[in-house]
Amino acid sequence: MELSFIRLIDYIGTFAFAISGLRMAAIKHYDWFGAFVVGLVTAVGGGTLRDLFLGQTPFWMTDGSYLVCTAMAFLFAVVFRKQLFEFNNTFFVFDTIGLGLFVVVGFQKTVDAGYSQWLAIIMGTITGAAGGVIRDVLLAQVPLIFRKEIYALACVVGGLVYWLCNIIGFGGVISPTAAALSVILTRFIAMKYNIGLPLLTKYEDKSEE
Repeated sequence: MELSFIRLIDYIGTFAFAISGLRMAAIKHYDWFGAFVVGLVTAVGGGTLRDLFLGQTPFWMTDGSYLVCTAMAFLFAVVFRKQLFEFNNTFFVFDTIGLGLFVVVGFQKTVDAGYSQWLAIIMGTITGAAGGVIRDVLLAQVPLIFRKEIYALACVVGGLVYWLCNIIGFGGVISPTAAALSVILTRFIAMKYNIGLPLLTKYEDKSEE
């Protein structure tokens, strides 16, 4: 079977997201089975929701290679756990890479299914962000998407870049590469300069003072 560029991105994103889930499970001191489950749902959760919304069978149920990819990520995390888990930015780096790549996969699979590109932006965002939401729920913490940190918005940026590249007429690997890089750069810039969305809070009630 020919390995397309999008499928390669899908595998790399699966591996990266699985590592991010395993990293967080290690912080919570989960056992090996629990850590694998967290890594797996992080890797396939977003794509599963996307496929269900599109009326398709979830991809990992018809192609076991994604489970193998997750297992490889688990073995990688076990063998190199000292290097991975002692590096403070491991979670952010792998989570950001997975986010950018999965936005591309979600966008392209939606377009290939015959849907419009505005819906592809939404499905790309779900593919990228939903797995992290499920991961955080399993770890009993507030999902990143609900914090001030730029997360889902970075997915939207990536989807818009993909859409614009398609309008301009870029083909081959240019459009998906530009989209993934835009997500990754948005996340890194937001983190470096502490950029976030405004919080929705009630006005201060001075009568209570």
